[in-house]
This record gives sequence, C-alpha cells and structure tokens, in this order.
Amino acid sequence: MSVVAAAGLTKRFGDVTALDDVSFSLEENAIYGLLGRNGAGKTTLMQLITGQNTVTSGELRLFGEHPFENEQALMRVVFIKESQKYPSGYKVKHVLTMAGRLFPNWDEEFAQSLVDDFNLPRNRDVRKLSRGMTSALGVTVGLAARAELTFFDEPYLGLDAVARQLFYDRLLADYAAHPRTVVLSTHLIDEVADLIEHVLLLDKGKLLLDAPSEELRGEVMDATGPAAVVDEFAASRLVLHREQLGGTVRVTLRGSFDNAERLKAKKLGIDLEPVSLQQAVVRLTMERNAVR
Repeated sequence: MSVVAAAGLTKRFGDVTALDDVSFSLEENAIYGLLGRNGAGKTTLMQLITGQNTVTSGELRLFGEHPFENEQALMRVVFIKESQKYPSGYKVKHVLTMAGRLFPNWDEEFAQSLVDDFNLPRNRDVRKLSRGMTSALGVTVGLAARAELTFFDEPYLGLDAVARQLFYDRLLADYAAHPRTVVLSTHLIDEVADLIEHVLLLDKGKLLLDAPSEELRGEVMDATGPAAVVDEFAASRLVLHREQLGGTVRVTLRGSFDNAERLKAKKLGIDLEPVSLQQAVVRLTMERNAVR
C-alpha cells in the first residue's frame, strides 16, 4: 500500500486552480523532493495530504484513508513549515513535551541531542527565538517525531549554512537507521540533491515530472561543440535551452543517452555532460513556460 495515493487531484480557490488533475503516489521509506517555483501548488498539495483542507475533485488517500478530519491517519504524519506557529507562552522545553505526547514514535533522547546540536535554549519563550532558532526547533520536532510520513516545507530557510548542513547530516543518518517517507519541499535544490531519491516537480498546479532523481540526471544533458554538429545531434531530442558564443553552441537536451549515443557524441567532437538536479528542474520549468 502506498503511503499517499492521488488520482486526478484538483483544488480550486474560487476561480484560481491551485492543483490541476494531479496523480502520483508516495511509497514507503523514500526521500522525495517536492520542487517547483513559488505558486506552483506545493504547499497546497501538502495541506491537502495533511488534512488541512479538502479536495475539489479527484481522489486522495493517506495510508489508504481520506486524510481530512482523520485523526488516526494524521497521527502518523508530521508537517513542519518555515512559519511554524506554537502556542502562546510556550518555551522550547514545552514544545518538546507537547511533541512527545502527540507523536507515537517520538524519541526524546534524539530530540535532546538535536537541541544540543543546534544550541537551542530550553527555557526561552518561543516567541523570543531568532528566526534561525525557530527553524532549528522546527526541524528538531520533525526529525525526533520519526513519523511514518514527514513533511519539511522549507523550515530550514532560517538556518545558516552550517546549521543546514547539520540538519541534512542528521536527517540522512537517522533516515538510514529509522527509514520512513520524507518529503522535502525546497528551493535549495543543489543542497539537498544528494538526499533526494525521487522528484515531484509541480508547475502552475500541474505535475510536470514524477521520476527517480538518478533517472532524471541521466536523461537531461548539456551538449557543447560546433554549432552545426550539435544542432544535428540535438535534432531528435527535446531542446530545453540553447546558447551560442561564436561558432560554439551549448544546448540542454532531454532524451535517451545510452552508451552508443555517448560514443557518437564523442566521435563528433561534442562534449556531453549531465546537468545538476537544480539545472534540470530550472530548464524543464523554463521550457514549459517558454513563449512559442
């Protein structure tokens, strides 16, 4: 059984369609990257899965059940976002105590070690925390909850580079020891590229891509060489981007690049290189939105 299954999922707010006929599944024990530009529909999708809103049409199942107002299913989920709110008057230690009561897989020892890692002041009112400390508290709860389905909606934006790397390291180590389904919604794609096993790319409410990250890296390439030769090589593939400097052209292509194709490119004097995950996402999104 899939952790999440969506079929023809649509969500409208008045005359605005936030999600349009989206179908996908989230499987057990995998790290997903939920990617896309601002306004693509990522947060709306996470809100639907976590029962914070109802669908307009289509089917959505969380652990095989409807998520809206389903306490039993939602107890198996943690959703941490960048603007996380906590009850008035709560100190850091109170947040951790509350989380320990809410999440059945909560690991108090792990939580306290994360508090030390991030130098969080246990007795400080959460309203008086800096943005970075608030972010650190959020990721601490998200990690220590060890929920079967864990959403991180950009909560690490407030962390500095060192603290973000600490989060990534702790996430990867704990995921290896305690596998679960993790969804990272982020714009810092290059930073999390080595963590992500599967990519879901949304654009203007449509699901543009649903593929393993390694598969995506293998089918989006930069080809650089003499203009005429590169253009001929690119003729049978989808060209996502093209730039030229003098007689040299570099194109970003999407297609099949088996060993025979790579050898052909080499013989033609074409330099064929895989693009980063971030560049692949950028090129795919720009190609879809290009004026034709």
